[in-house]
Amino acid sequence: MLYKLLYPLASHFIGFNVFRYVTFRSVYAAVTAFGLCLLWGRAVIARIQAAQLGEKIRYDGPAGHSSKAGTPTMGGVLILLALVLSGLLWVRLDSKFFWLAFFSILWFGCLGFLDDLIKLKGIGKSRGIPGGWKLMFQFIGAILIVYGYLYVLPDDFVLKTAITLPFFKHPLNLDVVYPFFAILVIVGASNSVNLTDGLDGLAIGCTTFAAMAFVVVTYVSGNVKFSEYLKIIQVPGSSELTVLCAALVGAGLGFLWFNAPPAQIFMGDTGSLALGGLLGTIAVMVKQEVLLIIVGGIFVAEALSVIIQVTSFKMSGKRVFKMAPLHHHFELSGVPESKLIVRFWIIAIILTLLTLSTLKLR
Repeated sequence: MLYKLLYPLASHFIGFNVFRYVTFRSVYAAVTAFGLCLLWGRAVIARIQAAQLGEKIRYDGPAGHSSKAGTPTMGGVLILLALVLSGLLWVRLDSKFFWLAFFSILWFGCLGFLDDLIKLKGIGKSRGIPGGWKLMFQFIGAILIVYGYLYVLPDDFVLKTAITLPFFKHPLNLDVVYPFFAILVIVGASNSVNLTDGLDGLAIGCTTFAAMAFVVVTYVSGNVKFSEYLKIIQVPGSSELTVLCAALVGAGLGFLWFNAPPAQIFMGDTGSLALGGLLGTIAVMVKQEVLLIIVGGIFVAEALSVIIQVTSFKMSGKRVFKMAPLHHHFELSGVPESKLIVRFWIIAIILTLLTLSTLKLR
């Protein structure tokens, strides 16, 4: 919006020329999102408390979590509001990639919001949307995003069904398999972040670090010179996603202000499903689906721990972990929550650095 309003004024005053640059708009998108979270944070917490939307704690979970019962949840609303408003202000609104990402936020955010509301209001069995239905709607959203993405790509773009492989110079063309792969990436990312959201600041911290990596990845993917130099797939117009990733970093840090241990608010499925879906969508749009597995290694480990636990119990009646997802296993093993969160953050930072290194090491 600001680009459309202010950049044309550059012909009258050269200072407005800065709105032309993705880097400038990215920095201020992050600052705007962070500021909006701080500005609205206490009011959102108060409104959620007034609506009596407090977290319900698993009776079979770690004993230390009982004190968290009643903590305001559905705080994902704060993240998404700051993210979307900052994006609308600083992204070029003629970017089709932005509107696909916006659709992803809206679709998965609404799904998570409904899931939270059903659980917290005690509708039905109070377990939220049934798992099968939730998964079905996730797949529907991912299908719309993937085929929408393939549609908006330029007709002369010959790498529509290719993906970039870390450490390799040449892309891999998946041909007819690509849409199915991309759909699984988006749904998998959404659920993985959702499973990671179990400790104060854990999911939003890891998401923020992943977003930092994608600030760089989206910028070089949309830049002809950088993408050619780094031997990665250049997706015309995708650099506008850099602004959105930066806004996600700002919104993540702003939410962490209130979500850091001890948390004053939880993001709930409203935030975790939407942020995971958005990360998956961005990875697909810049052809870096495999890279998401590296930068989101914490999310992958959390999801795998659940799959392994369920499979093992069904096949042998035995549990591999004391409790799944993985962070609960370490909690029950005696690792203090605050130390566990910081250690997972450290791993997420290392994975972010490793991700960035793959851009050059080919």
